[in-house]
Amino acid sequence: MVTDEVWKLPAIVNRFLSYRAAIPMAQEQIGVMMSILKSREQPVASFLDLGCGDGILGAAVLGEYPAARGVLADFSEPMLAQAREQLKDYADQLIFENLDYGNPDWVDRMRVYSPFDAIVSGYSIHHQADARKQEIYQEIFSLLSPGGWFVNIEHVFSAAQLNIDLFENHYVMARYAIEQRNGGTRTLDELAREYKNRPDKDANILAPVELQCDWLRKTGYEEVDCYFRIYELAVFAGRKPK
Repeated sequence: MVTDEVWKLPAIVNRFLSYRAAIPMAQEQIGVMMSILKSREQPVASFLDLGCGDGILGAAVLGEYPAARGVLADFSEPMLAQAREQLKDYADQLIFENLDYGNPDWVDRMRVYSPFDAIVSGYSIHHQADARKQEIYQEIFSLLSPGGWFVNIEHVFSAAQLNIDLFENHYVMARYAIEQRNGGTRTLDELAREYKNRPDKDANILAPVELQCDWLRKTGYEEVDCYFRIYELAVFAGRKPK
C-alpha cells in the first residue's frame, strides 16, 4: 500500500482523532493561527482548509468569522465524513472536495472558488516530497486574494535527536493519560511500541521549518515567519502582498 493511502482507512482516521488531545499545545497552535488571521484589516470572507481532516481548522475560522464561506478539501473520504458531521451547522456555507493536492490538477478545481482570504492546513503537507511542497506553496499563493494569509500548522524536521525524543515522550505520556482516564489497560511500553510502529509513520516527509519559510519568501509571500514551535510541531505563515 502507498504509505499516504493509510489515511483513507477508517480505522487509521479514528485512531488519529481519538488521540488528538495528545498533541502538545494543540489549542495554542490553533490560537496562533487565528491571531494571524485576525491581523487582517478585513474579516475573512472566504477560506480553504487544505487537507482538512475532520475540519477542526475550518471550525476555528468559522467560530471567529461565522459568515465566511469555505472549501474543505481532503483525499480521505473518512476524514471528509467527519468534517461534514462536525460542521453540519454551516453546511450551506461550505463545499467539501475529495481531492489529492499531490496532483497539480487540484489547483484548477479550486480556482472556481478562489480567491481566498485565507488558506490553512494542519499536519498534512508534510506527506508530500520536498519538491512538491514547494510547488504546493506556489499553487496556494496563486489562489490567495491580495493580503490573504497562508497558515500551516505542521510536523517539521528537527536536527536534534533530543527534540525528537522529547516530542515522542510527551506524546506517549499524554496518550497514556488518556488511556487511564478512559479505563484502558495498555502500559506505557505498549503505547511507545505502537507509536514507533504506527502505520502512517512512513508517510511523513519532514522538512526544516526554516527551509520551508525560505520557500515561501522565494515564492513571494511577505511577513513570513515561524510564529510558534514546540518540539517537531510548528506554525508558520506568509501573506500575499496587498
